[in-house]
Amino acid sequence: MTAETPTTADIDLIQRIIPHRYPFLLVDKVRDIVPFQSAVGIKNVTMNEPHFQGHFPGVPVMPGVTIIEAMAQAAAVMVGVSADLADKNFLVYFMGIDKAKFRRKVGPGDVLELNVTVTRGKPGGKVWRFSGRAEVEGELACEAEFTAMMDFQAEG
Repeated sequence: MTAETPTTADIDLIQRIIPHRYPFLLVDKVRDIVPFQSAVGIKNVTMNEPHFQGHFPGVPVMPGVTIIEAMAQAAAVMVGVSADLADKNFLVYFMGIDKAKFRRKVGPGDVLELNVTVTRGKPGGKVWRFSGRAEVEGELACEAEFTAMMDFQAEG
């Protein structure tokens, strides 16, 4: 972390930190980054996403696991911004998901706010734990705790 650590990551910076690409890049922006502590990811949900073709025809619902994946991507970007990992072949692997609850359907036109907070982890540490809450217009859609392994030395 430096004095110039950004508090926002646009799509360009996001793609320089995490390797995800269409159709599996599920975060459009990350804002309110507090280094190594918390951030808010933004996911603009559109009908163009491939999961809506089959989940469900005529009633498009974003799968819950993709909401949790979006939270994890926001968390990974927060850690990547905090540790200055742009262009460094940074990878993240899920290790566990706990206490997942789904409270509201999410569909095309919704804007997901992905509030992620570090509950365990430290700069340079490999194993991190987060709590996440996904909201649409202030209404809780999903909450979960998740653990991830951060691979800071990935070979590209």
